[in-house]
Amino acid sequence: MNLIKYFVLNTIETLLRVFPFPCKTGLIKMGNPGTNSPVFLTCNYHLAVERVKRALKGIDCYLLVANSRGINVWCAATGGLFTNHDIISVLKTSGIEGLVDHRKVILPQLAATGIEARTIKKKTGWNVIWGPVYAKDIPAFIKNKFKKTPKMRGVEFPWMQRTEMAVAWAFPISIIAAIAVIPFWPETIFLLILLVWGLACLIFLAFPIYSHRLNSERKRIGFIFFDFGRGGFNLFIWIFFILALILYSILAGDFTWGSILRWGFISLIAILIISLDLMGSTPTYKSGLHEDRLLKVILDETKCNGAGFCDQVCPRDCYRVNRKEQIATMPRVGRCVQCGACIVQCPFNALYFMNPKGEIIPPETIRKFKLNLIGKRLTQTEGK
Repeated sequence: MNLIKYFVLNTIETLLRVFPFPCKTGLIKMGNPGTNSPVFLTCNYHLAVERVKRALKGIDCYLLVANSRGINVWCAATGGLFTNHDIISVLKTSGIEGLVDHRKVILPQLAATGIEARTIKKKTGWNVIWGPVYAKDIPAFIKNKFKKTPKMRGVEFPWMQRTEMAVAWAFPISIIAAIAVIPFWPETIFLLILLVWGLACLIFLAFPIYSHRLNSERKRIGFIFFDFGRGGFNLFIWIFFILALILYSILAGDFTWGSILRWGFISLIAILIISLDLMGSTPTYKSGLHEDRLLKVILDETKCNGAGFCDQVCPRDCYRVNRKEQIATMPRVGRCVQCGACIVQCPFNALYFMNPKGEIIPPETIRKFKLNLIGKRLTQTEGK
């Protein structure tokens, strides 16, 4: 895919990121792979497939695309839409078993919240290797003999991802808002769209400034609008906008309280909608709408043998593994986003969730029940 086509695809699918974008599943040959070439696997979210293909350009390998219902890896695996069954299916039906002599398949690390490496091994004979979080790190991962560095394991929220999320929120909201005001206030459509896009960019690009003030354990609605303490940053954004609007109106000689009140109300609604689930739109916080944000990961040291499965799939670098003493610790547990990947992958069941009441949620429950978009766990027995 040439650069222009790739840019257009990225733009369109980023604008419509809130919608599933499925593509064809199956086997893709990259370069001129042979019987010893590595086998990578990803979901069938079209944008993810194209980014993985771009990262694999110039590398002789096989790429398997498994069904995730057009949803990205992390959301699909956590929500039970990217399952053991889907991995097993593509391994068995793609013809890959007749093309390579080895039985090693490299999966995206973020799939570890729902895909069980032991189940894949048991039912197919294929060993799962957890690849890097981001496709851009695949070449370095290969060069490092298929071993991840701590940086390759961690999720980030850099300015490019923040821009993509701003666009993903701004586009549908601005379209809906524009359609809503056409019958009543058609002359303001351009300004309304500009307002929504400006606020979305401001909220997400300014994330590093206020991120340390977020606390997913508190009960709140939207972007903590009703929390006027440490978390009320969006209120300051709104006040700043109103003051800027008043100043501009005065300088332009067009100041009226009616206009200020009208745009003030519209901007407030826009901010609340854009930041409805801000923490859930980032990879570094658990959604403020999910009850799982209140759970704690507990390590049972009597069952732990320091194998390091937890460390290899944790996207927030919470673990430290002492292989000499055969024990893992959680020195950075405060960074945990309760994704559950460590619990799902630990073969010794040394990890589990505990709720605020002190009740234990065992590993088998986390493996069986998957988390949907509204934070409810549903039964998932597919591929068991």
